[in-house]
Amino acid sequence: MNPPAHEFVPFRPLPLPDAELRYAHGPGSHPHQGVPTGEIFAFDIEDSRIYPGTTRRIWVHNSADHDARTAAPVMIFNDGWWYLDPNGEVRAGIVLDNLIAQERLPGVVSVFVDPGVFPDRPDAKNRNAEYDADDARYADFLQQEVLPRVAARRMLTDDPGQIGICGGSSGGNAAFTAAWRRPDFVRRVIAFNSSFAQMPGGNPYPARIANEERRPLRVFLHAAHRDLHWNEPEENWFAESLETAAALLRRGYDLRLVVGDGGHSPNHGGVLLPDALSWLWR
Repeated sequence: MNPPAHEFVPFRPLPLPDAELRYAHGPGSHPHQGVPTGEIFAFDIEDSRIYPGTTRRIWVHNSADHDARTAAPVMIFNDGWWYLDPNGEVRAGIVLDNLIAQERLPGVVSVFVDPGVFPDRPDAKNRNAEYDADDARYADFLQQEVLPRVAARRMLTDDPGQIGICGGSSGGNAAFTAAWRRPDFVRRVIAFNSSFAQMPGGNPYPARIANEERRPLRVFLHAAHRDLHWNEPEENWFAESLETAAALLRRGYDLRLVVGDGGHSPNHGGVLLPDALSWLWR
């Protein structure tokens, strides 16, 4: 009997510890001839009850092979257009088209949600108030105000095990908090470069994960070695991500942790997205 074949990765020297280091996007992040392109439509929410006074745009990526008669799994992306932009660092629409064509991902309906803004205020952005909050409001907003408007046009699942959420920086906080607070709604999480350290009162998750009831979550965490305050004793964004990951591992969560070089940037998370989604939906 022949031994199983293994894929070997060529040796590469470790990069210099440079916060400006960049990773190159792989083939999964580039468009390819013959890959069907998903349909994208958009709408605005200007009458939120949970975040009154805010407006925002939502984009919906519908996979090319979606069967309108079947309730589709759902993938939510925070920082909507920033993640969908085909010329940006993440390029999620391109990634989704490639993965679905390769059958590495089911035919998800993906919902890209911009953070709210107050159009009549000088301090218009509501992003940190929504994403860093230590409560269930953002998950409630997604479930009660966003997905019903998508479901009016596309049949969606209500199985929490078939709903995922992705975000980076404070959007990573929002993704993890939504699943932690509302595992009855969403259970698959991708969090890139989370800013757990800047949540009100600091990162609550190592203690909560250790002491609270275990949630049925699957979590992909990414951390950058040169994230903010990486070598300082307080508000160390890199250390807080590692401590959250360690707490999840000690409790036996379904976790994938990837640590990269570079600083607080969407670059590495964007490069990782094809593999992160494949792992999350395996």
